[in-house]
Parts: sequence; C-alpha cells; structure tokens
Amino acid sequence: MDRRSFIAGAGAVAAAGAALAATTPARAKIRTTEPDTLKGSFLDLTTGEGNMEAIARINANTDMKSTKYGWAQGIVQGVMPGAIIRDLCGFTMISCAKLLPYEGGKGYRKVLREVGLYTDLKTGEILEEWTNPYFDEKVKVVPIANDPFNQLITPFAPRGPSYGGLNKTEEKRDPLQLNWIRRGDKAFLTSYINLFYPSSLPPSKWPRENGNVMNQVTETFLYSFDWADLQNPNLTSIEYNGTWSRVTPWLPWMLMGPTPGHCIYNTHMGGEDSLDNMDPKTLAYVAKNFPKYLEAPSEWIEPSLSSLEWYAREQTPAPVPPGQPVPSVPTPELPAYMQKKPG
Repeated sequence: MDRRSFIAGAGAVAAAGAALAATTPARAKIRTTEPDTLKGSFLDLTTGEGNMEAIARINANTDMKSTKYGWAQGIVQGVMPGAIIRDLCGFTMISCAKLLPYEGGKGYRKVLREVGLYTDLKTGEILEEWTNPYFDEKVKVVPIANDPFNQLITPFAPRGPSYGGLNKTEEKRDPLQLNWIRRGDKAFLTSYINLFYPSSLPPSKWPRENGNVMNQVTETFLYSFDWADLQNPNLTSIEYNGTWSRVTPWLPWMLMGPTPGHCIYNTHMGGEDSLDNMDPKTLAYVAKNFPKYLEAPSEWIEPSLSSLEWYAREQTPAPVPPGQPVPSVPTPELPAYMQKKPG
C-alpha cells in the first residue's frame, strides 16, 4: 500500500512503531487472542519470525517471483463540522507487489506499485473531472499513482515510513508482533495507524489544495483468513478479504482550501494471486492509461513516496483569484427547527 504494507507489518494495514517528526502515533497494544491459540503446526504467530513469514505471504508471494495483486473498492465521504456527511465519489484501486531478496539479514524486500482511481457514484465510471458539490466547481481529478512504495519485511517491527524525509526519528525495534484474532478455523488480522506529520503541501504554497500545515491521518485494515491456509507450508501466498478505511485531509485536487473538515475512505479490499477477479472497469482503465501498474517492480529503487508527496512533485498550485481570499465553504447553519429561539 506501501502504507498498507507498513501498517500491516507493524501490527498496530496496524500500528507502526513510527515516531514522526512532529509526534508519535497514538497506538495501543491489542491483546485479542490467547497466545497459545496462535501457535500452529507451521507458523508460530507469537514470534517475530512467524509473523514475518505470515505477512510476507499475505502482502506478496515468498516464491520470490510471482506477483501478488491487491484491490480496494468503496466510497469517499466528506465530513464538515455542523453538516451532514456527504458521499463524494467512489474509489477503486489495484496494486502489484513482489518480493526480492534481502541481503542485510533474515527477511524480504517488498516492491509495489499501486494506482487508485475515483469513480462516479451512480455509474461507476472512472472520473477525470469532478464537480465539487460544496462549491459547485468542476475540478480535475488526480489519481493515486505510487511507484514505487517499498517495504522491508524482517522479524522486527518495521521502521516508520520516511514521508519524503520528514520522518527523521530513530526507533527502537521490537520483535514483529501482529494483532491476530483466532476464532476456530478462522484468523483475523487487525491493523491501524494514527499519524500526525508535516504536510508536503504547505498552505503558504498550496492555499487552494490544503488548509493545514500538519496532516492528521488514520488508517485501519481488517483482514480475514482461513487458519489452515496460514499453517499450510505449501502455500507461498495467502489470499484474503477485508476492509480498508482512511481518515485524511480534504484531497488536494478537491480544492477545499481552508474549509474545516476531512475525507473518509470506506472500502472492501482483497489480495489475489491473479487479475481474474479484479473489477473489469478498473482493470480496463488501468490497462489503457497506466499499463505498467499491472506489473510489480523488478528492483528496489528510491524514493518511496506517498500520494501526497507525489502530488507535491508532479502538480502545480491552483491559482487564487487576484485580490480575493482563498475560497472556503461557508460555515453551515443549523436548520431553522434546530436553532435556539430568542427568549
């Protein structure tokens, strides 16, 4: 993701042991299942090595040659204080990941590309322009296109993402321990991360795209597996289903400026060993417009950036009308029947 891989690998996808430049993510160690139930015939999920092998097979394929395909599909909602939450657009994405050898010790290097697209809520068609309902303004949609987003998978909790060099904190590394739930023949993985870090789109330069000097973000990933698959030594990749949600500042291409509020992504997600079950519209659009995103990278290259950092590098700030304030959505008024009457 990649963020998702980093999050899942951290186990607090989530928690990261990520201390960012401004603050340490708020996270808690979750004890959801008695440790003895996590010790299987093949993987002991109470150990760093057991968790490393599990997350490598979930995020990619330990045969070191096959591609693992990820997908997500759902909606993006807008949240403004004092107003009803609005469904803004749909969201669909595809990622391609592969494992490479890690020369620095026990582990894997995961390389990934991902492309995320926004869709019309009624038709499901991929959007290249979108009418912002808050302003009734037509804007250009900027898809997510992260290439690469890399992750080092070892028996230790991963270091936090660098966010283009903004995260400079040194971290103590504990054994990798994911947040597992075991219920009979099913296993579930809970991942989350809470981040507060400097924006790569400072309002002084990007006044229409962003109104905050800091990004306040949370992501949550919920995975579901068959316990037998996790404990099958013949499976080098484990397919899964689950959900992904994200709370993030207004997307910069929406041009919400200093308007208070944020976006919420709510999606289904999955990991597959082939493209056969991918959404046909998404697959066709990516094949036509982003063909290289249907193949995993073949080597580890830098930098590994998030979509906001790529936005800052590849886009230009939207102009503000000369002599005019930065456009902002007016503060909503309560309906008349909810307003306090004088006296």
